[in-house]
Amino acid sequence: MQIQPVLAALGRHRLATVLIALEIALACAVLCNACFLIASRWQLTRINSGVDESSLAALKLTGYDDAKADDLNARVLSGLRMIPGMQSVSVINAVPFGEHAATAGITLDAAGQHFGAVVDFYVAGPGSFQALGLRLVAGRAPQADDYQPVHSFVPDDASVLVTRALAEHLWPGSDPLGKEFWVDKFHFRVAGVVAHLARPGGGEGGPGKIEWSVFVPGQPGQQLAGVYLLRAKPAQLPRVLRDARAAIARIAPDAVVDSQASRTLGDLRQRYFQQDRAMAGMLLGVIAALLLVTALGIVGLASFWVQQRRRQIGIRRALGATRRDILHYFQTENFLIVTGGIALGMLLAFGLNLFLMKHYELLRLPLYYLPIGAIALWLLGQLAVLGPALRAAAVPPVVATRSV
Repeated sequence: MQIQPVLAALGRHRLATVLIALEIALACAVLCNACFLIASRWQLTRINSGVDESSLAALKLTGYDDAKADDLNARVLSGLRMIPGMQSVSVINAVPFGEHAATAGITLDAAGQHFGAVVDFYVAGPGSFQALGLRLVAGRAPQADDYQPVHSFVPDDASVLVTRALAEHLWPGSDPLGKEFWVDKFHFRVAGVVAHLARPGGGEGGPGKIEWSVFVPGQPGQQLAGVYLLRAKPAQLPRVLRDARAAIARIAPDAVVDSQASRTLGDLRQRYFQQDRAMAGMLLGVIAALLLVTALGIVGLASFWVQQRRRQIGIRRALGATRRDILHYFQTENFLIVTGGIALGMLLAFGLNLFLMKHYELLRLPLYYLPIGAIALWLLGQLAVLGPALRAAAVPPVVATRSV
């Protein structure tokens, strides 16, 4: 089919054509960015925490006297280990998807001139590394003499383990074992590398910084108390956690269980990403509503034009045009309108993405979302125009030529 007659017909209906094209452009911009946001949120909810989530729970106590933290730790550890089904109990300052406990910026020199990154420190007592189920990829696991007293938020001088992602960021292309870094006066030396260990906040920091974590062996004491890592078989874990929370009233009557933080890691993950799932659902609703409005606009315009052109359709049919010719005409017309809207929509999509990057720290929109959005709108346009186009093709020539 020749394009020139279609363009000439559209030129006689400039306002309606421009309005539909603008509607499609807006739909394209929103569709591309909304799909990118949904994919980003979904990717965050699927992050690998690096620990054996199905077997782990956290128990947090508050309200106790810090001066008696050593006694509290001893009572809680010995008491909880007696619970049937409890495989291990250890002291830790934070767990994945829980609350932040030790976040700090690190430097790669003692003078503090070479900034490295902002990381989260997991300070954990004996048994925590094994309980977490971390996978070692280089170096060694913590040894007995690595567990140093915690005088502040971390030991003064510690042999630590870092994640592979953090090691690649700090020392790209180099062996991280033996490398050093500092937080003010606190000195750290890398003794091992683990495959994965998500930050306590879960998805905070964006996809590239989710695993900027450091595991620091520390001795339980006044600065490391009140948060306990429980390990049990997955089938028994909910019951073990309930028994542990109930046992605290007897083991440590001077402490109060923080019910919001005392959960299985599966529950903590579920709660942490609740807003992300809600946002993804809301964006899906926005996409569906926008596509529906766009489709209705195309249907309405095409139906109006079919009604206006009944006489022209009849003349063409009388001159030998087939039903397929009429159908292809309206499909081509719609394709040209949608294509113009998509071209403008791609520019709007990038503009909207730049706005989101500036104000909401969103990543740059990948280019492959543009053809995905274009194909979706082309298909939507063809489906939306199909009904009016079929009605136009079905108009008998005699009836059409007699209509006014």
